[in-house]
Amino acid sequence: MRICTGYTLRGEALDYFPAHAADQAAVEPVFETMPGWSETTAGARSWADLPAQAIKYIRRVEELIRCPVALVSTSPEREDTILVRDPFAD
Repeated sequence: MRICTGYTLRGEALDYFPAHAADQAAVEPVFETMPGWSETTAGARSWADLPAQAIKYIRRVEELIRCPVALVSTSPEREDTILVRDPFAD
């Protein structure tokens, strides 16, 4: 699995996606690679149903965005959504 953690534009490191179309065309993504998982997550309805590597991936995304993940969707079905934390709790 790869996570885009930043960008390089003409040799300069950026921690945001540039707004200008010409810069967007020239930007190179910087990726962090993490172990993936082979088990399916489709239909998982609880945190415990997720593979360990999927949980590590979600936790790493939280670190990078400096914000907790509240919901994880595991399929297009509405009921296949995991409430990780209450988004309205303090």
